[in-house]
Amino acid sequence: MTPEQLQKLWEAGRLVALADSAPSEQQALAAAIGPDGLGHLEESWGPGVVLGSGGSTGGRRWCLQPLAHLQASASATGLWLEGLGVDPASCLHLNSLPLHHVSGLLPWVRAQQWGAGYLRLDPAWMRDPAQLVAAAPLDLARPALLSLVPTQLLRLLAAAETVGWLQQLALIWVGGAPLPPALAERARLAGLRLAPCYGATETAAMVCALAPEAFLAGASGCGVPLEGVELRLGEEQAVEVRCGRLSPGWLEAGRLQPLPLSADGWWRSGDAGRLGLAGLELLGRLDGAIHSGGETVFPELLEQRLAHLAQAAGLTLQALLLLPIDDSEWGQRLVALVRPSSPKQGWEELQLALQQICDSWPPSERPGRWLLCPELEPSELGKWQRNRWRTWVDQLKTVQVVSSASVDVEPV
Repeated sequence: MTPEQLQKLWEAGRLVALADSAPSEQQALAAAIGPDGLGHLEESWGPGVVLGSGGSTGGRRWCLQPLAHLQASASATGLWLEGLGVDPASCLHLNSLPLHHVSGLLPWVRAQQWGAGYLRLDPAWMRDPAQLVAAAPLDLARPALLSLVPTQLLRLLAAAETVGWLQQLALIWVGGAPLPPALAERARLAGLRLAPCYGATETAAMVCALAPEAFLAGASGCGVPLEGVELRLGEEQAVEVRCGRLSPGWLEAGRLQPLPLSADGWWRSGDAGRLGLAGLELLGRLDGAIHSGGETVFPELLEQRLAHLAQAAGLTLQALLLLPIDDSEWGQRLVALVRPSSPKQGWEELQLALQQICDSWPPSERPGRWLLCPELEPSELGKWQRNRWRTWVDQLKTVQVVSSASVDVEPV
């Protein structure tokens, strides 16, 4: 479906379900909608969309978002831009993300609401620097906006052509997954006007964003709340959101299950964070946190720290993932999956260097095993399919219980 087709359906008052073309996604969406379709929901909520959520808590869900909520999100983003001295109507909104992803849908909604320009970036362009630069030339007199996930940013920074192209953008929102410190530093050194942000399908995209000037000055995190949004921390440092554009709920077998809210309207996300002077800083997924030796450990935060220290030590990694495995003594211990930047890179030497980096960490944070995984990579949207890689670990034919001081070399 094209954005123009979607717009016509909205104008007709339709509620539209959007999903990836993969059979598994289509089947899951059909089961969530049920045999009676979406007509009964249109009567209550008007035009809008049903989108797959990564599952802030409780796994994959199909969230309903009325068009009015999407438009409220666009309005808040427009006010944020005006606060930076950027006229939203004068911008060109570039979109590199799929329409069935909330961050790929909002560029179209924003462009329509602001009266701004819109250009869809073909996925093939994003993999070919020369083609991207040729197909999407930028006019410095017209501010260009782009939303990326960290994986896309990493790929674009790998080519000189696209670094120059990125440097011409007025603003680059980065979200969907944590921005690794090493990648953030590369972007700063290149002078890229990044605006790390945070949001979810349930919140109709971003609810806070860091100003690019603050990013370039060295600030970390996702910035302060947008207009109409309140943030706080709940139990276990869970990020909680209150605003007027929360999803009414998600679909299960044709029925709308209300979004669980507190008595005073707060929604608890599945992310842990802390609030400081620069705004929200994410610690990791609560459903990804583990308890090791009586300590709460956030693997995502440790992944970022290890990747940053590895780069500082001159070690080049294509991908790194920390996963929990059951341990009779500790409850859970971490296992590290590593994909070197080059197949020719010596694994034994690399793993020893990585282990030495972690030697000074608390025992609960040190990986107990190191596994070579040449095929390790996140999804196209930059998210780690952790269950997939847990299965990969479980299926290894050779499993050796080791101490935190040991190193594994696993056949793959």
